[in-house]
Amino acid sequence: MRLRALLETDALGLKLLGGEDELDRTVRGVMTTDLRDPSRYLSGGELVLTGLAWRRDAADSDPFVRILVQAGVAALAAGEAELGDIPDDLVLACARHRLPLFAVHESVAFATVTEHVVRQVSGERAGDLAAVVDRHRRMMTSGPAGGGPDVVLDLLGSDLDLRAWVLSPTGRLIAGSEVGGPALPAELCARLAAEHLTAARTGRRGPHRITLGSGTYSLFPIVRSGGRSAQGSRDVRETLLSDWLLAVEADASDWPEERLDLLQGVTQLIAVERDRRDAARTVRRRLAQEVLELVQTGAAPAEIAARLRVAAPVLLPGLGAAPHWQVVVARAEWEGSDIEAGPIAQSLLEEILVDPLATGPEPSDRIAVAHTGDEAIALVPLPAVSSEHDGSEAGILADALLESVRAPLSAGLNDDGRVTLGVSAAVHSAEGLRGALEEARHARRVAAARPGRVCAAGHQELASHVLLLPFVPDDVRRAFTARLLDPLRDYDRRHRAELIPTLEAFLDCDGSWTRCATRLHLHVNTLRYRVGRIEQLTSRDLSRLEDKLDFFLALRMS
Repeated sequence: MRLRALLETDALGLKLLGGEDELDRTVRGVMTTDLRDPSRYLSGGELVLTGLAWRRDAADSDPFVRILVQAGVAALAAGEAELGDIPDDLVLACARHRLPLFAVHESVAFATVTEHVVRQVSGERAGDLAAVVDRHRRMMTSGPAGGGPDVVLDLLGSDLDLRAWVLSPTGRLIAGSEVGGPALPAELCARLAAEHLTAARTGRRGPHRITLGSGTYSLFPIVRSGGRSAQGSRDVRETLLSDWLLAVEADASDWPEERLDLLQGVTQLIAVERDRRDAARTVRRRLAQEVLELVQTGAAPAEIAARLRVAAPVLLPGLGAAPHWQVVVARAEWEGSDIEAGPIAQSLLEEILVDPLATGPEPSDRIAVAHTGDEAIALVPLPAVSSEHDGSEAGILADALLESVRAPLSAGLNDDGRVTLGVSAAVHSAEGLRGALEEARHARRVAAARPGRVCAAGHQELASHVLLLPFVPDDVRRAFTARLLDPLRDYDRRHRAELIPTLEAFLDCDGSWTRCATRLHLHVNTLRYRVGRIEQLTSRDLSRLEDKLDFFLALRMS
């Protein structure tokens, strides 16, 4: 806004004391101060309000005004409540340094002036930014994007003083404005994503207001053109685990409609970019689908190898040697629902396989994921390992996949959804790819047999006894574990005897009395008493291999 507009607002009660030729200056903000040197808090363009408490005598006026001019303020407004008329020395100092000076009538509170200036400046900035956003939207829908989401987030920071970030549903940072503060920590990104997914599962419309620590954030869903309609007619679970979100460090609950509309425009702008980047994944998805079909139909290894040679330059450009490959299988499912889960698992697996420390929208350009039925299958290339390694320990580890995304995904899955993953060992040839696919599928079944909403298992866990567990019916498993372990649990509950932990330690120590007693910090006689109580309650003999194996399996299935 212009200084001239302040004089035209009767409610402010301002009187111009000097600077008639400078009334076309632009006001970018407002600050109230009685410091002798407020320069550290000034950035330029402010209307400075002062009650003159800094002035002890006439000699103080010129230094004060000089500091304001050097800081680039737009004008000075002095209140009449403390001294009555504004001192002549201040009027002369402002005239000498060409700084416009206003008198604020004693009946007008500084808060009234501040509120008016902030409202006007924010409105003008929002209008300017809305025009920029609209221009970017037209550019992005008709041709290549100019800078991606970062451009519009930088505009939010510079024009509206809003820090904002685009996050994936797992809490990965896609884009962010760092105006006015440090980068957003990964832990906070994950918390924001989890809070957003929790709120979305309740059916509440965005933006969602979240307070974490000392910060307040407003979370706006970024709905793609193929996603839910404005009325939310489609099941939210179909897109919840693939949609990005916009996190703004502000409380949007009291924003005017104009500003909310502006932020909705920003989300639409980012959604266009998301659609474009998803389209770029088409080639990688098609490569994965072709290789998967060859593997599942029993094609000759030479034919599979030929497709892998085509895929390698696309997924690992510039790589000299042929890579190793890993297979990751994922499945998403919801109880009592007929949602098509394959595309959901595909999109989710593409996100999970990205390095959690990577930022930006394109670190997934080396991942090819296909889907068949409710299952998604990823073909992950690995740089060739050196000759002294066989590749068996290289690449993706199942536990590491879910370490940083478990909390957000659990929030999105709520109490009716599950995501399970299986990871194969690395293979170095087309001949090994079929075995890797079956290995990953077996590992996923092992993960599915475990409790929890988000579970993964790797090839290292495919011991023979573990392979059997996923195929045991749930009712048989429950009956078996209840018959064997419930007497011990009941006894522990009543007597705090720790029989279950003692049993686990005894089996882990291969029945060694000395090692088990040392691990539990017990006397051997105390250990013998506990084991005797276990045998008495269960009618089993822990010296027999068959009974040891039954206890071992019951503990694994419980």
